[in-house]
Parts: sequence; structure tokens; C-alpha cells
Amino acid sequence: MNLIQDDQVHRYQPDVLGEGYEQLTLDFPDDEEGKVIATLVRKKAPQSTRKAVLYIHGFIDYFFQTEMAEQFNQHGYDFYALDLRKYGRSHLAHQRLFYVKDLREYDAEITEALNIIQSEQHDAVLLCGHSTGGLITTLYAAHHPDHPLIKALWANSPFYDFNMNVLKKKLLLPRISWLGGKYPKLRFPSELSPCYVQSLHQTMQGEWNFDLNWKPTEYSKVYLSFIHAIYEAQKEIHRGAKLNVPALIMHSDRTTAPKKVNKNAYSSDVILNVKHIKKYGKKLQGDVNVMTIKQGLHDLVLSRSDVRHQVYSKLFAWLNTKHL
Repeated sequence: MNLIQDDQVHRYQPDVLGEGYEQLTLDFPDDEEGKVIATLVRKKAPQSTRKAVLYIHGFIDYFFQTEMAEQFNQHGYDFYALDLRKYGRSHLAHQRLFYVKDLREYDAEITEALNIIQSEQHDAVLLCGHSTGGLITTLYAAHHPDHPLIKALWANSPFYDFNMNVLKKKLLLPRISWLGGKYPKLRFPSELSPCYVQSLHQTMQGEWNFDLNWKPTEYSKVYLSFIHAIYEAQKEIHRGAKLNVPALIMHSDRTTAPKKVNKNAYSSDVILNVKHIKKYGKKLQGDVNVMTIKQGLHDLVLSRSDVRHQVYSKLFAWLNTKHL
């Protein structure tokens, strides 16, 4: 059921990103923690268009990548992004940040966002996501093969597998996932590199400005429910999910694990193992292109400027070949 019926009642408000960016709060049924919302952010192209993008952020993240939005605008797409429930703009005081038991919980806001995009006179959507958002959008596209709007998928360093050694993956991960199903609120060391955000933020050693409350430098412990949700979702990717729309899977050319911010932190993926992305991207069934971006960061659109230029050049060239 559409929560919002037409453009006349879409009460967008100015967004924190400034001129041209608007946000719309989406309300959903309460969950065990209480009130639930998601936030749809919009930036319209200069000219009227029936093409749109719907972007989903990663874990410990939210939408702030204005250069990406403006690149899409310049290429004739209206840009939309979701801050998922319990993330960024959508996090409410009574909620655990980033808390989820099953990635299918996010289907509600993706479906509603697509309903709104359709009501705003669009008939072709590029569904795209980064990291966990790449996993979520891949599975959404696989689970909705006949969706009238979704015409293509772009996954930016999708979270198709855990970045851990074989022993941990075989012996420890299934047990942690099982525990996460039984005791979702328990927490476990995340092992996420603090170098990543430090290499990005303007106040540290990067070029980007974002809210460190919404994308913090460190996240020492992760809810077991998240590990369980990801582990279960990845099983479908590992079996070779089927896609009915063309897909572009992008990743960096190498993974490193720096202990402090150094040259590797600015020229590689320090979060996921790019070999896993390549392996499981190629297992997806359908018209799938797996593409390497040399010296890319985990979020490829936050890489240094010459690398970003390659990302956008290759992305829009690919979209052109798909007539999108």
C-alpha cells in the first residue's frame, strides 16, 4: 500500500546538504523499539526527466555524497537516496543505531521510495548501493524481477562476503550468526579499520565533510543481529542470485589493512576483500559486468579525484550501452 499517493502531498523539507537537496520523512509501523521512520533525500536534475536513481548507503553510513548526486543530475537523472531506518537522518533517540535482524526489513522503505519516485513521473530507475547497501539492492533486484521501474543495478563495493580468514569464516562465523539469531542484542568486536573514516574526513586527513555522529570514526562493537542478517543474506549471493536487469559491480583493485593512515589508506579498500566481491559478483546470474577500479577506496566515489573520474566515466559509459 502506498503511504503517499501523489506529488501534491509530498511534503519535502530542506535537507542538511543545502541548496537543491530536499528530504521527506517516511513513516512505518512501530517495531519492538517503537516508532520507525526512513528518510528520502531528493536532488532534481536541471531539466525535466523520467529517469531517476535510488541510492542506498552502507553500514555505519548515511547519504552525504553530493558530488555523486550532482554527477547523476548532470547526466539527466533525478537523484534520490534513502537513509534507512536507524541510520543518519532516520535515527530516533529511542533506537539502537544501525540495528537490524533481517535485511528484508529495509524492503519497506525501498518499496515506498520507488512508489514515490514513480508518482513523481519517472519510469526508469537505476537502483544502486554501496557496501551493505550494495548487498541490499542486489537482493532487492533479485527478489523483484518484474518491478516496472528498476531498469539496472549499480553496486559500489558490495558486501558480498565477510573480510576474514578462512578459519574464522568456516568455524567462527556460523556460530556467531547462530548466536545473533538467538541473542540479537549481544555485541561482538567489529574489527573495522578506524583508518577508513580518518582518511576521508576533512578534520582529519581527508577531503570530505560529513557528520561524525552519523558516520563515526570508530565502531568497536557490532550487534550480533547484524552479523546474522548479513550472513543469511550473503548465502543467496553465494548460490548465485538471478538478476533480470543489467548489473554493474565495481570494486577496487586491492585490499590492504593499514594500522595507521598511509598511502594504502588512500588507494585501496581497507574494509572488504575485493577478491570476494569479484568472485561472488561473477556468480550472479544474468547480464552482469564486474569491473575493477584501480586505486579505488572502499566507497569508490570518495576516492581521489582522478579515480572518481574513472568511476563516473565507466559508469555512464556502461549506462549508455544499456540505453539508460
